[in-house]
Order: sequence, then C-alpha cells, then structure tokens
Amino acid sequence: MALVLHSGSGNKNAFKALIAAEYTGVKVELVKNFEMGVSNKTPEFLKMNPLGKIPVLETPDGAVFESNAIARYVARLKDNNSLCGSSLIEYGHIEQWIDFSATEVDANIARWLYPRLGFGGPHVPVLEEFAITSLKRSLGALNTHLAANTYLVGHSVTLADIVMTCNLYLGFVRILTKSFTSEFPHVERYLWTMAQKERVNAMIEDQEPFEGEELLDAKCFK
Repeated sequence: MALVLHSGSGNKNAFKALIAAEYTGVKVELVKNFEMGVSNKTPEFLKMNPLGKIPVLETPDGAVFESNAIARYVARLKDNNSLCGSSLIEYGHIEQWIDFSATEVDANIARWLYPRLGFGGPHVPVLEEFAITSLKRSLGALNTHLAANTYLVGHSVTLADIVMTCNLYLGFVRILTKSFTSEFPHVERYLWTMAQKERVNAMIEDQEPFEGEELLDAKCFK
C-alpha cells in the first residue's frame, strides 16, 4: 500500500510532507478528488482523524494526523538522509526550530489572517494587534539567526527548513505586505531562496509575494 495523503492540493500543511517526500524519495500520493467539507466528514475519514482536520497520512500501519507529525514520519522513513540531522544536537536544533515555527510563526500568522478570511473567530482589532506584535518579535529573532546562517540548522536543507518555509509561505503570499516583511531582509532572502529550490518549487504553486493592501478583500485570494 502506498502512502496516501488526504488533503487539498494547495494546503500548506500538506506541502510539508510532500516536500519531505521529494527530499527522501518516499512515494506519497495525494488523494484524488478531495473536497474540503465533504471528504473530511465521511465515516472513513473520521476514523483516521476524529476531528476531521487535514492533512491525514494513510499508511499500511495506520493513519497519522497533524502535519508536523506526518512530515517527521515521512522524513524518517529512509535512513541516511540529512533532513533529521547528522548528530543528536542537530536533531535537537531541528526540533527546536520546528516548534518555534509552529508556536511563534504559524500561530501568529493564523491569528492575523484567519479572522480576516471569516473563520477562526471574529475579527477583533486588539487581538490582531497582539498577533502582529508577537509575529514581529518572532520574525526579528528568526531574522537575527538567518543573518549568519543560510539554513536553520547546519549547511543543508533539513526538516526544520521545510516546515518553516511552508509556514512562512502562507503569510508571505496572503497577508504580509512588502512594507511589513522588509523589516526582516534575511527572512525574505531565506524564504524565496527555499521556494526556488527544485524539490520545493515542484510542490508550491503560488510563489508571488503578497502585493495587496493591508486591509484585505476577497480579490486578494485565489
């Protein structure tokens, strides 16, 4: 049985596993004709993830949900690849940046973006301002690290870079204006360098930076 990823084709959380598969040579098939709100509500899907959230990876040994867990699973299916580092300390640093990406970058982008898209709760200006302030703090720390480092850990792409790229990507193409991201030039360089790598480029569809107004409307989104 091949590994089957249940998700829509443009989901940035699905990209994590798909890009990891490109680097490891693991075959992951994206399920055909997935329809959000329909496919993820079937009894078969809910057996794999009772919350009905995507992505879910179907494996011969059972299902795995949560995008970072799926990406870790795919990255470790084959030995002797560099995605998980070459030493215990590198592995620790990779995990450190994966957690940082989830809690400090992705979470704050989501708190800013999702209410403006009409889900994830109502748009509350004071909460949005807190998310923006928190995101600036996080991107500032990331920018400082990337000032002296091409990659997050070591001298080649690791799983930390894949996860960080996917999480940054959502913000950069959907809500973060150039006036916002220009405060973090090393983060800008890092993201667009990663996005142009062949095995990343093969998965990510939209690579144009967001050029809309800070107050978004539906025209900004595909």
